[in-house]
Amino acid sequence: MDFLTKILQEKQKEVENLATVQAVPEIMRPSFQQTVKEHPEKMHVIGEIKRASPSKGDINQAVDILQQAKDYEKAGVSAISVLTDPVFFKGQISDLAAVAQVVKVPLLCKDFIIDERQLDRAKQAGASIVLLIIAALSSQRLAELYHYAKALDLEVLVEVHDAEELKQAQKIGAKIIGINNRNLKTFEVTIQTSLDLAQPASDTIYISESGFKAAEDVEKIKTTYQGILVGETLMTAADPAHKIDELQVKRE
Repeated sequence: MDFLTKILQEKQKEVENLATVQAVPEIMRPSFQQTVKEHPEKMHVIGEIKRASPSKGDINQAVDILQQAKDYEKAGVSAISVLTDPVFFKGQISDLAAVAQVVKVPLLCKDFIIDERQLDRAKQAGASIVLLIIAALSSQRLAELYHYAKALDLEVLVEVHDAEELKQAQKIGAKIIGINNRNLKTFEVTIQTSLDLAQPASDTIYISESGFKAAEDVEKIKTTYQGILVGETLMTAADPAHKIDELQVKRE
């Protein structure tokens, strides 16, 4: 059984017994989409808080997530992604709620979302952006969850892995599309995926996700992508702020 199938089976169980979260005080955060559009001259970094992964196991269990988030914000990230999956990534919805109270940048709830209740909970925990993964959803559920998220005034990062999924994301009118360089079935990573799926300039914002370790990696995709999502590299960096500065390459 591949990673994605295992994760979705577990996620179904989680959703059936979804823990509630106390709503955090709402903070007015800038629109991620607007931030990117207003500053096309640089690569926008979404810094991720990620304790573990199915393929790598523990990445940084000892992390002080609040300090990590503050460091990301101070270093100039355009958004912060918080993993909230408890089984495979050792995150919690409470992580998102805690981070939401100490930073003012856009916040992405990073999870395998399959149900409207997860969107409600993400909103209550302070998210301003949510992730919808096309590989995890039928086309009908994708559309339903996308429109539900928009009705909650959430920005939506629609994640794709191949050309067919990319067409689906474009068809529903996604304004922010993430190309995941990680194959969710094998968890192998290659930036070539983003190169293969690069799109001509348009109103849509394209984010390349995973696999970025140094500036030369970012240079490969900077002409067709406005942002990158970086997790493991920042979670293991001795100086995350310095690494963020390195990855924010000039685009013009």
